[in-house]
Amino acid sequence: MHICHVNLARGFRGGERQTQLLIEQLAAHDITQTLVCRQDSPLRQALSDVEGLTLVDAHQMWVGHKHTPEVDLVHAHEARAVHWAWWHSKLRRTPYLLTRRVPQPIKDKWFNRRTYGSAATAVAISSPIEAHLQARHWCPVTRIPSALSHFTRSTTVVETLKNRFEGRYVVGHVGALVDRHKGQRLIIEAARRLADTHPDIVFLLLGSGEDEARLKRDSEGLDNVIWEGFQSNVGDYLAAMDLFVFPSRNEGLGSTLLDVMDAEVPIIASDVDGIPDIVVNEESGVLIPPNDSNALHDAIVALKDDPARGARLTRGACQRLESFTPEAMASRYRTLYAQLIEGKAP
Repeated sequence: MHICHVNLARGFRGGERQTQLLIEQLAAHDITQTLVCRQDSPLRQALSDVEGLTLVDAHQMWVGHKHTPEVDLVHAHEARAVHWAWWHSKLRRTPYLLTRRVPQPIKDKWFNRRTYGSAATAVAISSPIEAHLQARHWCPVTRIPSALSHFTRSTTVVETLKNRFEGRYVVGHVGALVDRHKGQRLIIEAARRLADTHPDIVFLLLGSGEDEARLKRDSEGLDNVIWEGFQSNVGDYLAAMDLFVFPSRNEGLGSTLLDVMDAEVPIIASDVDGIPDIVVNEESGVLIPPNDSNALHDAIVALKDDPARGARLTRGACQRLESFTPEAMASRYRTLYAQLIEGKAP
């Protein structure tokens, strides 16, 4: 079996992390793989240790086809990759599947109908995305959720971070600093209300993005908000957090939450899009209404004041992780690949 993965993203976010995890797992099962990506893609460095992975340069749908070896199946991991896979199918008659990771509705345009309609199947990472794709009736749809990353930790670094925040209750957040997506302004609003009433609470936010300067301006004067920037050692930071907040305004699934669960940190998250596929309210975390800083404030105070409740939620979260491991994700994709190559419907 030879699978060609396509990811033409410039940066490295959740979709690229999931592409990496899948390729690494498939390599462990001796599946031949090719990756079509940008020459400057961070995926190249992330996958540098994968033996036998063929890399093909491409930055848009017309490029890289003649350098791509003959494969059994093309797997498109993001929107531009779908266009590439569609064009490749016209040139080589190679079947393709796509993974849809974002909750925004697909516009009902001719080109979208053509590229999705020509796919052997579409994979949705969450139930609302699955429902939307099924409602379009453009192609067969199946659901395979994203996976946790199994972040490593350095005992020394974790201890240093805990010493740094000794005596403080650390409320953490990890995500691209894009407020229309991740909702960091809601965290700032909650921090402003808590600055005087709960001076021991500190908000530690990891990430970078287009709203970074604006968000920092909004939090000026708040000593309880720390912008830590992008950090590659997320596992170390999660281990130093007492609570994790994820007030996203929209979210395909929120795979970061799986890593938080794996770190045994209690979660407060928005009840929006695919997040409830991961967080079951009062079983594996606390769900709050989206765009509601008052609800976020109240939930933070309630969990801080009830550590036994937080411990119960983390136990419940850990029990749900078996379905979200990289091994489970790769196993489901291997089965799907085999079905498609044999010409069977998923």
